[in-house]
Amino acid sequence: MLVGYARTSTLEQEAGLEAQVRDLKALGCEKILAEQTSAVGPRKRLEEALEFARSGDTLVVTKLDRLARSITHLGSILDRLTSKGVALRIVNLGVDTSTPTGKLILTVMGGIAEFERDMMLERQREGIAKAKADGKYKGRKPTARAKTNDIKVLHAEGMSMGQIAKRLGIGKASVHRALSGSLG
Repeated sequence: MLVGYARTSTLEQEAGLEAQVRDLKALGCEKILAEQTSAVGPRKRLEEALEFARSGDTLVVTKLDRLARSITHLGSILDRLTSKGVALRIVNLGVDTSTPTGKLILTVMGGIAEFERDMMLERQREGIAKAKADGKYKGRKPTARAKTNDIKVLHAEGMSMGQIAKRLGIGKASVHRALSGSLG
């Protein structure tokens, strides 16, 4: 059986999710699990897909980044699938782990992808350090500090910290810091 998994990071990517589901159906996936969640957060539908797949099945994804967030994460998913006798197919890469060549290609590509991400983050850190040294990078504006007066007014009106946080779109800890005087 072909088991499809589709994911987008945000609700705004509805068309992307629909395209993945459409492609998985066209490939013959009999069961498709789809979700809209960050790669780093809990992914209930992925867990469901990994639990559901049985020996002889193939888990199908349209792209590698829809499945795994790092080579380590990919490795743990592959270990789970392999231990159950389940193959993995990544459509846009033409990789199918039911073959030895597919396993090798996937491992090499995953390593290259993780290396590229690490290099991108390093370049980003270097760029930020240079901008800071040149006085051009200030970071984001502190949102809670700018709302200190509003926090104090709402608190004086009898609102709880949770209610204030929700109303102003900031964290409860920020409200606590503002009220205790450790902001601003």
